[in-house]
Amino acid sequence: QVQLVESGGGLVQAGGSLRLSCAASGRTFTSYNMGWFRQIPGKEREFVAAINWSGSMTAYADSVKGRFTISRINAKNTVYLQMNSLKPEDTAVYYCAAHSLRGRIFTTPAEYNYWGQGTQVTVSS
Repeated sequence: QVQLVESGGGLVQAGGSLRLSCAASGRTFTSYNMGWFRQIPGKEREFVAAINWSGSMTAYADSVKGRFTISRINAKNTVYLQMNSLKPEDTAVYYCAAHSLRGRIFTTPAEYNYWGQGTQVTVSS
């Protein structure tokens, strides 16, 4: 099993930047592909970005392409989400997630086995 803890959320003005971090503990970090999702009240959890175990493959939602970058440092057991040019519609709780099928990058929440507690990102206009 793996435990995930997100940090780095906060309040930022439109056009600003934030970097989210997700620290993993437990089983070997390279056993997992990682993803970021977001959710606002009353809506389903939405895919944001994903990265494979080595960092050689990434995927992004169309809504964040060119603005967000997912990365990982396996030596630090951490995955990051760099968010630039933030918009008010990026406001949500952001969740880090992990799954152990290393050969696949998934974009649906149901494919992920482990989740963090979430971190709030608020973008003001």
